[in-house]
Amino acid sequence: MITLDEIKNILADRHPETTETLARRSQQLTQQYFGRTISLYAPLYLSNYCSSHCTYCGFHSHHRIKRFKLTADEMRQEMSFVGKQGIENILLLTGESYQLTPLKYLNEAVSVAKDYFPNISLEVHPMQQDEYEELFAAGADGITVYQETYDRKRYHEVHLSGIKADYDFRVTTPERAARAGLRSISMGILLGLSDVATDLFALYHHLRSMEKNFPGVEYSLSFPRLKPIKGEDFMRCHVDDLCFIKIVCLTRTLFPRVGINLSTRESCELRNHALELGITRMSAGSNTSVGGYTLKSREEQDPQFDIEDQRSVADIVTLLKKRHFDPVFTDWRRIQNNIIKTH
Repeated sequence: MITLDEIKNILADRHPETTETLARRSQQLTQQYFGRTISLYAPLYLSNYCSSHCTYCGFHSHHRIKRFKLTADEMRQEMSFVGKQGIENILLLTGESYQLTPLKYLNEAVSVAKDYFPNISLEVHPMQQDEYEELFAAGADGITVYQETYDRKRYHEVHLSGIKADYDFRVTTPERAARAGLRSISMGILLGLSDVATDLFALYHHLRSMEKNFPGVEYSLSFPRLKPIKGEDFMRCHVDDLCFIKIVCLTRTLFPRVGINLSTRESCELRNHALELGITRMSAGSNTSVGGYTLKSREEQDPQFDIEDQRSVADIVTLLKKRHFDPVFTDWRRIQNNIIKTH
């Protein structure tokens, strides 16, 4: 396993030859294990209610934004719109409010989503194993949960209150989800929140542990960079484009089979460039506001973060085909989720 010092040296090395060698190896491994396929997905925000105070987030409990959550009918309207764009992999998101978006509400959202999407993942508050089992039985296939930073001191500096302030409960979330039977788990760090090399080292060890203990799960990693919210910048450690590309390429060389996601946080130019270097999954036509697709005008929206790549799903598909990639909308077939008890 790579050492922390080796990661620091790789990220600090600005020589073009070193970067080019890393990029070529990453490209080779990506094509070997994934061919020229790029899976497409879209996020859909169900609620912006939140009981946690995370200083860098547009939804945190101290922000004075208009709070609301989608009704079942509003879910259908938003999901129908996204589905008509061609998207079949949906990521359902909420703020972290256990009272206003409880398990019952999430189960309802998954049940509605089954009418529109064969693959359903959630990025919501961490839960207990039996709650993930219920979501799995309702039709959920996977979860996304970012530790944000593995630096405990920094973690507590930016997560001031709410259940998200419990570092240990969050860091063990992937294990509880895996034990519940969920097929896919996406993990990650928020680049810019703390020392990048240290967080990357910890993330790699976390993923290795998950792969060893739960080898049947499909894993993917994400490296969202901390972005401004309505112009306000929260980044503590700057992560430029070169560093970001190195992170993608290094991750691919260490984990040839893992999926690597790329969100619309990043610019069109960087997303276009990263396609050849290790990315296997990207969002398209995204909106990060509740009701942002059909219910709220742009002026009324309160996004979780600002989107850089505004291109539509059709635009992304055109780009991929032009670059000789195969856009994959789904490689899932809807089956009945059966729970196998592990406790």
